[in-house]
Amino acid sequence: MNPADWIDTATVPPRQLPDSVEAALTYVAEALGHAVYVHWTLARLKRRYGSLAEAKAAQPAVLKLLLAHDGAVEYWERGRLRTVPAEQAPSPATVLARLLHTHRRRFRPVSSAPTTPAAAAEATKAPAAPSSGLATQGLADLAWLARAGRFAQPHAATNTLGAADDAQALALFLRDRASRSPHTSRAYGAELQRLMRWCSARQLGPLSDLTRQQLLAYRHALQHGERGAKDAAPLGHLSEATRSRALAVVASCYRYWYDTGYLHANPAAGLCAGSRARAGFAPARLIPPALLAACEAWLDRSAPDANPLTALRRRAIWALFRYTGVRLAELAWSAEVGLPRLEAEAPGRWTLYVCGKGCKPRAIPLPAPCVAVLRAYRVLRGLPAEPPAHEALPVIHGHKGEALQSAGLYREVKAIFAAVADGLQAREPAQALSPHWLRHAYARTLVVDHQVPLPAAQALLGHASVQTTAAYARTDLSQLRSFVEQTFTGPLRSEG
Repeated sequence: MNPADWIDTATVPPRQLPDSVEAALTYVAEALGHAVYVHWTLARLKRRYGSLAEAKAAQPAVLKLLLAHDGAVEYWERGRLRTVPAEQAPSPATVLARLLHTHRRRFRPVSSAPTTPAAAAEATKAPAAPSSGLATQGLADLAWLARAGRFAQPHAATNTLGAADDAQALALFLRDRASRSPHTSRAYGAELQRLMRWCSARQLGPLSDLTRQQLLAYRHALQHGERGAKDAAPLGHLSEATRSRALAVVASCYRYWYDTGYLHANPAAGLCAGSRARAGFAPARLIPPALLAACEAWLDRSAPDANPLTALRRRAIWALFRYTGVRLAELAWSAEVGLPRLEAEAPGRWTLYVCGKGCKPRAIPLPAPCVAVLRAYRVLRGLPAEPPAHEALPVIHGHKGEALQSAGLYREVKAIFAAVADGLQAREPAQALSPHWLRHAYARTLVVDHQVPLPAAQALLGHASVQTTAAYARTDLSQLRSFVEQTFTGPLRSEG
């Protein structure tokens, strides 16, 4: 391959790679912030570190191989730096080709790469919210949406939305109400698709044609798990939280259409409790302390499997969820914003930076137990024990790719719960537990166990409202009872 045929689209303006494989590997290593291919000999090791004693402390695996082989190679593959004898290592060109393929959103062939800064920014930005939140399943869905029902007034002077049919009106709703967070966009799209499937099974629609009675029938179907047509998938048994979210999304969509004039009536008025349900939020998914302790003990005593990195990666995933309270989507790597990422202000003083709801960045200090696990995980990956400044590298790697995304993170935490919960006969079955339960446990530890001030806990959790953070204090009656006892049974103050 000729590296000069590739362009780095992340620079402004886009930059062509050097024409030699060695120079291109050096460039890619600097761009990614970690080593990608290094061929070691004893002479080079001595020149680099000055003495064999210092080399042994810095590169023990490399020195061990050099004592038995003429050369050793460190190369980057699937999220970690591997060290093998030189005769067993892939060629530099092979390593470079794999890296360019892994980072194909950034490095592109000259023929397909954007040639202007504006084009580069357009090529690397995330998809628009409507297309990511409501992915159509085919031309039938497009035809089903591209209509206007009895309540629509697409050509009236009061239609400030300017939409001519439901497809346009739905895209504008998702853009205005769900585009601040990819997670919110996906959730809104999933609930609207649920309603569309229910309507299609009963030959109803479009959305602007549904009556109040039909929407009430949909609410009844959500509550009782009614089936649709014979060839349609059943709604199934949904949790109370899922039902509330489904109805809230539908009600929000119709209210938006009515407020902007696309509809001349709102058939979804009063479909759900709305803001009153949110005001009464009370976290119910609280993990018993015994189950948390059992999970920690299971992770500590579980023997590493055939690949020790797999076991330590699972331990690192658990530590991040357990000691930071992040949402599942916040721990998934995003190349567009370079988050989440670790930063070490001083040895042992680490901070995790994530992108929260509404694309708001959040900094979470990491406690010592979490830092210890992450440090061991980084060393086994072949990375520096302390994260260097401006490191652009996924915190958790994937075995088949560069980063482990939401689905993989979810499976790892579920596997831990499944191994422990059933044996303890926990109140909640293992199937019901998820990473978000660890977020609730983190919040409860802050607010209830250690009485962290609510504004500080709100900042750590990324809550938009302090009332949501305060809800965790309302769930612990024993602490409230202790406060009352201390207030009214202690010594009375003298009034002077």
